[in-house]
Amino acid sequence: MKRLLNTLYVTTQGAYLTKEGETVVVKSGDDTLVKLPVHNLGSIVCFGQVMSSPALMGFCAESGVSISFMTEYGRFLAKVQGPVSGNVLLRREQYRRADNCDETLKIARAMLTAKFSNCRTVLRRMLRDHSEVRGGVAAGKFNIDAVSKVADRLGMSIGKLQRVESLEEIRGVEGDAAHSYFGVFDNLIIAQKEEFYFRERSRRPPMDNVNCLLSFLYTIVLHDIRSACEAVGLDPAVGYIHRDKPGRPGLALDLLEEFRPYLADRLVVSLINLGQVRASGFRKQEAGGVLMDDETRKAVLIAYQKRKQEELTHPFLNEKVAVGLLFHVQAMLLARYIRQDLDGYPPFIWK
Repeated sequence: MKRLLNTLYVTTQGAYLTKEGETVVVKSGDDTLVKLPVHNLGSIVCFGQVMSSPALMGFCAESGVSISFMTEYGRFLAKVQGPVSGNVLLRREQYRRADNCDETLKIARAMLTAKFSNCRTVLRRMLRDHSEVRGGVAAGKFNIDAVSKVADRLGMSIGKLQRVESLEEIRGVEGDAAHSYFGVFDNLIIAQKEEFYFRERSRRPPMDNVNCLLSFLYTIVLHDIRSACEAVGLDPAVGYIHRDKPGRPGLALDLLEEFRPYLADRLVVSLINLGQVRASGFRKQEAGGVLMDDETRKAVLIAYQKRKQEELTHPFLNEKVAVGLLFHVQAMLLARYIRQDLDGYPPFIWK
């Protein structure tokens, strides 16, 4: 099994990354913020005005450590990495299946089945927690009936996926399911309701605090999934749900669908409800977008890294796996299916 390596997130504006021997050094002015041996790192992610020396970029490329550059919002800008590894025959078969309508439907159906199932589990767990803790009487705006109905509707959407005959129909089912799920998402937030509310999904830029958290975590998870695809030899740009578009990591976005509810959505709800993030850590910009400050961003990243250290039993392998390795496991299983070592792609379904 692949070793769970740390990701170094650099959020300090004006920081400079450099190389000293076999270590990565992060400096701010004359101060050294951190020193880490490169062999302990899987990747480095820089947010906003962060610079890196050419020597460090070359060293990391040779060591198999990628360096990604993001805006302060978390939007991906560029990535520095060494030669791409992987089996050209695997990639060629990946491309063939992407051009085959039946194969595309089969893979897309599996991934979205997992997405709907994981969304339903998020809602059902919230229902269970309220039922046990408050005897069925929810605090704040939690609407048990509305959440329960959407959980049932997601189950029906899973059934619809098995009957669709085109990618356009699949996207229609996915759109309806996402609309229903986000329609009750505000109910999951039971603390700090005045500052953290959810009306609808907004992107580029996010228009409220909750959307800011969601977009940021989706981007971070996407970064890890993209790296996992590259590690097993798949092309992260060629997807099945998300079709070819210049600059878009279609396959990584496909796999992200399985992990949005389990990793990002749950973590956002926990951060808010447990008071680990506060409204004072967000600011509204002139264009209307919402941005996190450095301290809030660090708190989110620390919580995400802790979540990655947790373990669960993988539903297909029936083995204990660190959450941070799930991306590599799913990429590996997809590669095995594409190589015809498996009869079907087993998506990650959280139970």
